Amino acid sequence: MGDASPETVANGKCQGADCENDAGALQCPTCQKLGMKNGYFCSQDCFKKNWSQHKTLHKPAPSKTQNGTTSVTGFYNPFPGHTFTGSVRPVYPLSPRRAVPKSIKHPDWAVTGIPKGENKLSRTKIDILDAQGQEAMRKVCRLAREVLDIVAAEVKPGVTTDYLDEVCHKACIERDSYPSPLNYNNFPKSLCTSPNEVVCHGIPDQRVLLDGDILNLDISLYHGGYHADVNETYYVGDRAKADPESVRVVEITRQCLDEAIKLIKPGTPFRDFGKVIEKHAKANNCSVVANWGGHGINTEFHPPPWIPHYAKNKAVGVCKPGMTFTIEPILTVGKPREVYWPDDWTNATVDGKRTAQFEHTLLVTETGVEILTAATKDSPGGPVPMPTTATAS
Repeated sequence: MGDASPETVANGKCQGADCENDAGALQCPTCQKLGMKNGYFCSQDCFKKNWSQHKTLHKPAPSKTQNGTTSVTGFYNPFPGHTFTGSVRPVYPLSPRRAVPKSIKHPDWAVTGIPKGENKLSRTKIDILDAQGQEAMRKVCRLAREVLDIVAAEVKPGVTTDYLDEVCHKACIERDSYPSPLNYNNFPKSLCTSPNEVVCHGIPDQRVLLDGDILNLDISLYHGGYHADVNETYYVGDRAKADPESVRVVEITRQCLDEAIKLIKPGTPFRDFGKVIEKHAKANNCSVVANWGGHGINTEFHPPPWIPHYAKNKAVGVCKPGMTFTIEPILTVGKPREVYWPDDWTNATVDGKRTAQFEHTLLVTETGVEILTAATKDSPGGPVPMPTTATAS
């Protein structure tokens, strides 16, 4: 790591994630070579711990200036050799990892990236929450809905998914909450943004949303020792709402979740949800992406049970009062297979066809279900009419 005089430090704070120390005169040597005015850290240890994320700032694609010289500024595709299946491309560099104040309770993966508690869980023991746990889940889920609505209100043509991540992160901090995805198995951002053919776990970056896109926002919060999880797919601009294929996949996915929730009551087998989801999807010329399912959620992010979204599954167990879990079907208008991008997170439909997802965190009650992340009358989004020209593709 190189040395620099203190007066050259552009940002007074160390650039290490979650580090609240002042930056010293120690600058990343690669930043020095590139003539970048950032990359200052408080110590060698802090620099080493943050290297994997920090190094993404070093790769801007060369571009020609007016006098013919080469500049190392601008945006770039970090995977030029990858065969993309649709129109969406990653736009780097990623912004630096956003810090969470130490005063906010952090999950166990916040520093190491490893969800140690979750990894130790029995896959067959399903938690039953007492009254105090249920109330804690109500609170964190209400906060998650607030954050989702705040971010969704910013969805429009011309904004970047990185900007939406910034809005989400700030809203979480304002609610004394940690954004659960941040550093979960080293995920670099505070929410997942999945446009068009991206199935799930899209990483917010510098891509600008276009009129005609559809976008899934997946929000998860950690507050008071409990997690909440909710997502919805939104139309970007009026062109999306006028596109029959986009409306079909979004609205049928929304309906599939609603149909599954109707089944929830004590005694309902977990395997039954997939049956009703796949039946409704197929009846409307959509396919279920089977690799992804719902999951338990409480003091851990992804405990048992596993909730498949496809028919003829072999899920074991039944709903019992006090259980909290998610149902979150993903549908596509094309083939229900996917391919991963080289970032190891983003996965897209194999044929580039559009996909949508909806998710709620749910509490089984003595008589039925409580939708803990339910929309309010003021929530952005919501159903739109199916275009009369919608036909099977």
